[in-house]
Amino acid sequence: MTSLPELLGIEFGTVEHGFAEGRLELRQELMAPNDYLHAATVVALADTLCGFGCLASLPEGVANFTTIELKTNFVRSARTGDALRGEARLAHGGRTTQVWDATVRRESDGKDLALFRCTQYLLSTQG
Repeated sequence: MTSLPELLGIEFGTVEHGFAEGRLELRQELMAPNDYLHAATVVALADTLCGFGCLASLPEGVANFTTIELKTNFVRSARTGDALRGEARLAHGGRTTQVWDATVRRESDGKDLALFRCTQYLLSTQG
């Protein structure tokens, strides 16, 4: 079974406690009908990096997590032939939640494309 990150073609770099980074080559299937980058593509990259970072940062006694809130501010776009680079960092690591910040940039010029924040609800190993 293929997961969304595999389907999109997300390539992971470093994934460790408090940090995750990755890359996504842009192609026509990831564009909106106006030939600019679809917002959902950016959100998928940022949320995936935050999710993998969260998995690498689960405290003892926590089995998994689920996203309970996310927000994205878009500051520019991109087109096919470019790639995206993203970095996610743990902003808050609590007993029941984690807050993650991610920045997505165009690879061609390193300019920020989107600023992303999400909150993860941590799921205990006890029912």
